[in-house]
Amino acid sequence: MNSRLVSVVAAFAFVLAGVAHAKAPTKPNIVWIIVDDMSANLSCYGEKLIETPNVDRMARQGTRFAKAFTTAPVCSPSRSALITGMYQTTIGAQNHRSGRGTEKIYLPDGVVPLPKLFQQAGYYTCIGGGQPAGKKAAAKGKAGGALGKTDYNFEYDQAMYDGPDWAGRAAGQPFFMQVQLSGGKQRGGKDGNAIALSQRAAERFGAAVKPEDVTLPPYYPRDPVLLRDWAAYLDSCRFTDLAVGGVLARLEKEGELENTVVCFMTDHGISHARGKQFLYDEGIRVPLVMRGPGVPKGAVREDLVSHIDLAATSLALAGIERPEGMQSRDLLAKDYQPRDAVFSARDRCDETVEHIRSVRTDRYKYVRNFLPARPHLQPNNYKDGKSIVMTLRELHAAGKLDELQERILFAPTRAPEELYDLQADPFETKNLAAVPTHAATLAELRGRLDAWIRETGDKGNVPETAAMYDSDMRVYVGEKKKGDENRSVTERNIAQMKAWAAEGK
Repeated sequence: MNSRLVSVVAAFAFVLAGVAHAKAPTKPNIVWIIVDDMSANLSCYGEKLIETPNVDRMARQGTRFAKAFTTAPVCSPSRSALITGMYQTTIGAQNHRSGRGTEKIYLPDGVVPLPKLFQQAGYYTCIGGGQPAGKKAAAKGKAGGALGKTDYNFEYDQAMYDGPDWAGRAAGQPFFMQVQLSGGKQRGGKDGNAIALSQRAAERFGAAVKPEDVTLPPYYPRDPVLLRDWAAYLDSCRFTDLAVGGVLARLEKEGELENTVVCFMTDHGISHARGKQFLYDEGIRVPLVMRGPGVPKGAVREDLVSHIDLAATSLALAGIERPEGMQSRDLLAKDYQPRDAVFSARDRCDETVEHIRSVRTDRYKYVRNFLPARPHLQPNNYKDGKSIVMTLRELHAAGKLDELQERILFAPTRAPEELYDLQADPFETKNLAAVPTHAATLAELRGRLDAWIRETGDKGNVPETAAMYDSDMRVYVGEKKKGDENRSVTERNIAQMKAWAAEGK
């Protein structure tokens, strides 16, 4: 009798163990698809000239955030903020491509990059292209290759990444993957590059976007160079969507898609004269789409969100505790309180010294120019080397721009404060800061920005030291060969920055 009882108990225990095992929660994989230099020009966001079926599929299967914004309109500060869940201005990473020389930048105590947090939780961490591996690599069980783009403005241990691809993980190990896509950078900076990309698009998709069909913001002239560039940019969005499809297909083929949270975003908006590097919506408004376990299906969020919120959201989906003091918020938390404003900052980009801050509500944008005596299009070797900017400067010199284009792009100075009613003026062309009927709104947003600067410990409020600037500039100049015109331009721009600073500009 006892032996029979023992057998029954043992069998029952076995069944219970099986049930417990079947119901044991599996940690989801987290995949971030991060795209360079691209605004929300996707069909699921209303773009009419192209179709982006793979991102659209993600939106149908998950949640599309209609009003997402980056904290910085240029790669390295934006990525530094994203990977830490902290404003780049709080952690001292606000200057683009800084800390590359002998002077270094270290994260404040308690601030830990996300890959490290995922590693500590047992995840395999990787960063790379994320595309299906070739037969040779697949046979070896690994994707191989170098790590993908990081571009962080602080010192970090590269060992926080286990590899370039999740294929190297242990069996059953969850992974945190950052897929890096070149996005808008595919069109290059020269008119010839844009033409070549359009030709490639015609071959791949059957037809390229026609330049004459493009609608430009009103502050850009309908010049053939600018139209070809924007058309090629839209085709780069189509190629980006293809790459997204490759990631989804690979996850599906490997049986991982339904246990993977996939997040699609860009680091900032389109690279253009008023986009990348600037705090207008063209530079800071970005797409954000999420799908996977724990993400509401078929939802569209209309509230304001900041891209740094992806950090806390991803940690929560993986069951990892958010570090104390992290400024990121869990967008999917049951007690989530929507932001009623988002904040962004622009500081030095390459050799060009700048200091701009903004606060954006659902209706209004307030921009503060701390260096208003300088023009909007300060000399900058990176941007001035683009055909679109060279064309704009040529049209300006020839007197062929209209009043709006001249005022927006080529005024010799800027207003210290800018205020825009985004409902009435979505392209941010009518500055209301001096209009008496908007004085109350101006005062409110001015105060909100002051409070944000104070409460977040904005390190950009203290000018960059000469030692740090010179340290980074030696790297910039050293990357260019002696006698190279690019080097000469950069050296002239550095001299101009120092001269303006000495003049108090």
